[in-house]
Amino acid sequence: MASAVALTERAARRIREILKSEPPGSMLRVSVAGGGCSGFQYKFDCVTAQAEDDLVLAGDGVTVLVDPVSAQYMAGAEIDFVDDLIGSSFRINNPLATASCGCGTSFSV
Repeated sequence: MASAVALTERAARRIREILKSEPPGSMLRVSVAGGGCSGFQYKFDCVTAQAEDDLVLAGDGVTVLVDPVSAQYMAGAEIDFVDDLIGSSFRINNPLATASCGCGTSFSV
């Protein structure tokens, strides 16, 4: 893959906190699904199984998985975690997104 997906330290720290309450060996799966107000939306799931063809982001004590189809829509993206006045959430800074909705959970390419 030409441009991999990156994970910020803030995101890794939050993922580590979330996975503490999950079964041992749990990982975070980030995927892209059709839907949302802009056409595509990101999904976040805790899983214990890794597919053979997953893109694996490992570091800072956490593992994040991205399936190959989703990785095409996320090439060069950065997964971050923000905590501001309107709330805290994962935010994906995706250079391939040509538009996104106001809440930031869906995008179009």
